[in-house]
Amino acid sequence: MNKTILDLWVGLFVIAGIAALLFLALKVGSMNTVNTTDSYEVVARFENIGGLKSRAPVKSAGVVVGRVADIRFDNEAYEAAVTIRLDKRYAFPKDTTATIMTSGLLGEQYIGLEAGGDSQKLKDKDRILITQDAVVLENLIGQFLYGKAQEGAPQ
Repeated sequence: MNKTILDLWVGLFVIAGIAALLFLALKVGSMNTVNTTDSYEVVARFENIGGLKSRAPVKSAGVVVGRVADIRFDNEAYEAAVTIRLDKRYAFPKDTTATIMTSGLLGEQYIGLEAGGDSQKLKDKDRILITQDAVVLENLIGQFLYGKAQEGAPQ
């Protein structure tokens, strides 16, 4: 009888632990998305999106204001067309700048929005015209090494 009660408590403890891990995994995975009914979509075009993925956060001043809804390749312009879903609570000017940024040195990539000064606001299906591509670490290292090789070359 005593062993049965102990087994029951261990089982309950294991179930509680699994539930806590599931809760943390969903919380870390950012499952709290922007409500799709109270949002609007804008498109930004980039020549290089690096490792940006769908559902990546869109931040302004460090606050999550939306999510990346879709990433497509434009066969005519040879650019990546990124659809961004923004919460309607946040109205950005038409001259807003979109930049692909990285959290930390090797962290996840997200889109950073910097508001401009235009009096007109972005509306559903508008396009963000001013964009800055992702910084690719391998390209930076290659440029640095190439520059160092040029400095050491005899003239």
